[in-house]
Amino acid sequence: MAGQLSRQIFVNITQKGNIMKENFKAGFIGCGNMGGALAGVAAKALGGERVLVTDHNLVKMAALSEKNGCITSDAANIAGSCDFVVVGVKPQVLPDALREIKEKLLARENGSFALITMAAGIKISAIEEQLGQVPVIRIMPNTPCACGEGVILYCSNNLVTEDMLEAFRRMFAPAGLLISIAEAKIDAASAVSGCGPAFVYMFIDALIDGGVRAGLPRSVAKNLAQQTVLGSAKYALDTGEEPAKLKADVCSPAGSTIEGVAVLEEYSFRSAVMEAVKAAFDRTAELGK
Repeated sequence: MAGQLSRQIFVNITQKGNIMKENFKAGFIGCGNMGGALAGVAAKALGGERVLVTDHNLVKMAALSEKNGCITSDAANIAGSCDFVVVGVKPQVLPDALREIKEKLLARENGSFALITMAAGIKISAIEEQLGQVPVIRIMPNTPCACGEGVILYCSNNLVTEDMLEAFRRMFAPAGLLISIAEAKIDAASAVSGCGPAFVYMFIDALIDGGVRAGLPRSVAKNLAQQTVLGSAKYALDTGEEPAKLKADVCSPAGSTIEGVAVLEEYSFRSAVMEAVKAAFDRTAELGK
């Protein structure tokens, strides 16, 4: 009966195009940078009163509750009552976190909930090996989800219904772009979208330092660098052009830009970025062993 009720909730969401706040809730176990950001996203979609949060850091948990109107709780209550049980802990901690909530999850009927994990490198099969056959959605989000311009990669096992997935997508829609991807490719994709923001921030920081070196006040260089990266990304998205062509469009013959590009090539800029992505991918594979 519980499973039928939950499935009906999911159907209501997809048919009516809004969230049934009186029947729908999500719980977040672990509210670090990423888990906390996603809890805020869910609060936007569902209303903070339908989102439960817990974290070993009580100060952080209280701050998240105050900011988003979420309700503080504990892992056992979240695992036993929430439609979506989101475990936002590091890969090394995940087995212990799952062990803590295993009894509560297994007491529930499949179809009445979905477990969501975001631990790098930890496959769904590893979750099933520890918990048995439970509905699992594996996600890999990035930090720009906090401002609505992020990416959430996701895959699931065959116990997650399409109604569940639709409700999941609606819950995290305020985060930005949600991309369904085969699990075999999720680690490679995350090396780009999940780790990529750090590489982009390094580039922005270097642009700022370059502007200061050329004589600009740091505040001016910062504004210019951030807006330039934002505008360049948006222009690439809007035009759909290959980045190589867009780069060529900026490079006038014997001009200033091509001289800068030549220096970047001299210092193996593109090769360094490619190697960074590969290193991130390799490390993720190690975390899953």
